[in-house]
Amino acid sequence: MSRPGRDDSPDRLYTLTGGRARSAPDNPFDLVTLVVAECDPATGMQSEHAAILRLTEHPTAVVELAAELKLPVSITKILLSDLLAAGRVSARHPRAVVSDPDVLEQVLVGLRNL
Repeated sequence: MSRPGRDDSPDRLYTLTGGRARSAPDNPFDLVTLVVAECDPATGMQSEHAAILRLTEHPTAVVELAAELKLPVSITKILLSDLLAAGRVSARHPRAVVSDPDVLEQVLVGLRNL
């Protein structure tokens, strides 16, 4: 069975990232970071960068982008770092989950009442 990203030629992945194996340590991307395009794809742009810009017209999580592109998350993060540095995308983390025990208890009671 073929697995997306795992069976790609290492040469292809090396070429996509310009030889980089990891993104910068200050990379703001994790699996749930939401990415939004700040511009449309430009002529002559790397096809994967253009695909990311098309996929991120609406906020999209990094893990969803990797799945759509059929690339490993690590490679997707490198490509996203390139776009972020160029100002072509913005990144933000989803809002924090409510962790107040009283609120969670009220939600649980409400669900039980359904």
